[in-house]
Amino acid sequence: MSSMQRLVRAHYAGPAGYSFARSAEDVAREYGIDRVARLASNENPRPPSPAAIEAATAALRAGNRYPDARATALVEALRRYHGDYRFVTGAGMDGVIETVIRTVIEPGEVVTVSTPTFSFYGLAAGAHGARVVNIPRSEDFSVDPAAFIKASRRAKLAFLCSPNNPTGNSVPPEDVEEILEAIEGLLFLDNAYIEFSDIDYRPLMRRHENLILGRTMSKAFALAGLRIGYAFVPAWLGPFYSRAATPFALNAVSLAAAAAALGDPDRMLEVCDHVRLWRERFIEEIPFHTFPSDTNFVMIDVSPLTGEEAVERLAAKGVLVRSCTSFPGLGDHYIRVSIGEDWENVRFIEAIKDL
Repeated sequence: MSSMQRLVRAHYAGPAGYSFARSAEDVAREYGIDRVARLASNENPRPPSPAAIEAATAALRAGNRYPDARATALVEALRRYHGDYRFVTGAGMDGVIETVIRTVIEPGEVVTVSTPTFSFYGLAAGAHGARVVNIPRSEDFSVDPAAFIKASRRAKLAFLCSPNNPTGNSVPPEDVEEILEAIEGLLFLDNAYIEFSDIDYRPLMRRHENLILGRTMSKAFALAGLRIGYAFVPAWLGPFYSRAATPFALNAVSLAAAAAALGDPDRMLEVCDHVRLWRERFIEEIPFHTFPSDTNFVMIDVSPLTGEEAVERLAAKGVLVRSCTSFPGLGDHYIRVSIGEDWENVRFIEAIKDL
């Protein structure tokens, strides 16, 4: 062990960190499988819009120049798609989350997180010196507004994911509004999977200046590899976010692809229809309790197996899924399964029936 490790912050000295799913390449090598069903990372199984690919390819020709620091073309495309809101951008939803935290949180201040959920909220807040307080969801994974308000009333920043990862359920807009009216700080409402649901939280932006709606181009728009995040923010926050943001966080290829993808909504709607069809088939045909979902994945209780046991046994059959053991506040007997291509979904249903 190097003596230089003393320089590492105590926050990172332990084993804590983001937990990644196994790679399809590793599973293929281990089990000698030619083609692995990749259902672990909530990816869109279809390639990006042809318009996005064309725009990204063209943008490469100017790769010797820095991209537009203000992301002007993307912001204009977002306004055409969503309406006249204030937008900020970042390198994936993660980049937006980190920049929001960097903008508003001083060391020692409280950040609350509704759990079980995406672990990065707590990891990012802790990395900036915040005191992270987890707020457990109810037994059915719904959010109790009164409990959330009680824990978050004086927090500087609160995180709520809806539709939620990994449970798949959504918080009713009226419950979100109740929270917004009662807390003193900001609410970051993560809408990474909103396109797969029938819920619209955007009207809340017109009535509340303590709301941030986080979005991503990774899921419904099939641009996960280009890392494009954005958020609806109140007007007062925008200038301060810009000061805190990493310069040129989004590259020119990503900016061009995202703007073009927003101009091809039919492609995205086709993907959402595909997801809705297979979500219902999963719930009907999977022989374990499968939770209703507003996302492009489902969560499954694989008891009496553990999540890790189910993952390994499915991997041996050429199906890569995600164990939920790394999600704070969730038991060890759940897996999360993304909606993939038709052949991937069929292989998964056959494989889980064998369990």
